[in-house]
Amino acid sequence: MPRGKVDAQPAYVLHTRPYRETSLLVEAFSRDYGRVALLARGARRPHSTLRGLLMGFQPLEVSWSGKGEVLTLMKAEWQGGQPLLAGLPLFCGYYLNELLLRLLPREDPHPQLFDRYVQILLHLGYSSRKQVAEADLRCFERTLLGELGYGLTLDHDWQGQPIVAEGFYRYEIEHGPVLVEGEEAGLIAGLTLIDMGQDDYRRPGTRLEAKLLMRRLLAHYLDGVELESRKLVKELQDL
Repeated sequence: MPRGKVDAQPAYVLHTRPYRETSLLVEAFSRDYGRVALLARGARRPHSTLRGLLMGFQPLEVSWSGKGEVLTLMKAEWQGGQPLLAGLPLFCGYYLNELLLRLLPREDPHPQLFDRYVQILLHLGYSSRKQVAEADLRCFERTLLGELGYGLTLDHDWQGQPIVAEGFYRYEIEHGPVLVEGEEAGLIAGLTLIDMGQDDYRRPGTRLEAKLLMRRLLAHYLDGVELESRKLVKELQDL
């Protein structure tokens, strides 16, 4: 647990909610301390230096102090360089944040996951193409599961044999890919597994099968809880 005082820590706001009359409770994702809960005292006052600063998807440098579960935010400075997200990329950003809030334990540092998050936010900020957004989401999901100890097996099957591009596999969560000789619902092409291992989502079949596989894996680790960001996207698509 972070104790004492931390200065100039790179961080992003994942979520905020009002606290009492003028303050905010902030869930932040920091590079060296992981997800932390911060109390931003007076952040909602009209002349607060924090007012309008604690927004999602923008790089910050924050300082905090304290020893409890909720730490006190002492300072926050905007670092710039990140385009504002809009449209589909914005909803993708909400999805990334919700995954972190649901799956990432507090005060568990994951600097590589943080760096991947920064990279994907930049990609989303400069792109509106759906296939690019999908590729970024799959890359982040895979990185997140790997950091949590649930890494995917993509280069060999459950018996240690190399993945065959022309083969078809059943992915078993506790074992990995199982080569299937006959027909079976929900199979994944070996080429898809190879593509995922290389973060290559140019092939439409890979994008579709990877999305279905990651959705099933995440549902397992989320204990079946449906993400609010995913429900929102579905509702918008039905309008």
